[in-house]
Amino acid sequence: MAIKIKTSEQIEGIRKSSHLAAKVLKHLEQYVVTGNTTKYINDKALEFITDHGAKSATLGYKSHGSPAFSGAICTSPNEVICHGVPNDYTLKDGDILNIDVTTILNGYYGDTCKMYAVGKVSESAQSLIDVTRECLAIGVKQCKPGNRFGNIGYEIQQYAEAQGYGVVWQFCGHGVGIKFHEEPEVSHIGQKNTGKRMKPGMIFTIEPMINEGIAECIVDQKDGWTARTRDYKLSAQFEHTILITEDGCECLTDVYGEY
Repeated sequence: MAIKIKTSEQIEGIRKSSHLAAKVLKHLEQYVVTGNTTKYINDKALEFITDHGAKSATLGYKSHGSPAFSGAICTSPNEVICHGVPNDYTLKDGDILNIDVTTILNGYYGDTCKMYAVGKVSESAQSLIDVTRECLAIGVKQCKPGNRFGNIGYEIQQYAEAQGYGVVWQFCGHGVGIKFHEEPEVSHIGQKNTGKRMKPGMIFTIEPMINEGIAECIVDQKDGWTARTRDYKLSAQFEHTILITEDGCECLTDVYGEY
């Protein structure tokens, strides 16, 4: 299936939704503290999204026979890789937490996630967070017209494995903007100089999931969503929505000025 090239009108709509998704993550920083539940954080996110005239893309979302997702965001603590369902889990000092937000604003989608440290985390947990953040930065550096998508995964894998970590291959980035999930799939592992070439107007996510131990995951059979590390070691993830421009890329979900 062809990768959609967005029009200037679509790009502006996706840019606004992406910016809002990132603002949600920034807004939630104050609530990621010891004693709060992930359900409480979810409620604060939904309130913020609704107050800004948008909808949550995850709330009620169905995929591959799984039950409808019950959260406005994904909350993935500690060994949870992704798709954690907000619930009564109470944050404690030393936890790490990923929050993943996808907003729908005026019909356009914006998708982003980041890691939060709860109180004082261990050196090993902080190292995992730092390496994962760098993996995203390495992936973004590969985003330019003419480059191949396989180089994103290749460079991320080379770096992460050199640091002794596992790179999740069962989940990947994806095209986004007009729909929640579009072509292409953006793998975080891969072979050099493989895959389709990037072109101006393409919009997709890069969202490396890096494990402290082995790369494999298991999905909770009870809720059909929560993906955990098979060895129950920590996992971390960062994600941005990326637009390929004429001379490089624009990170549509960067509200911290990192790119």
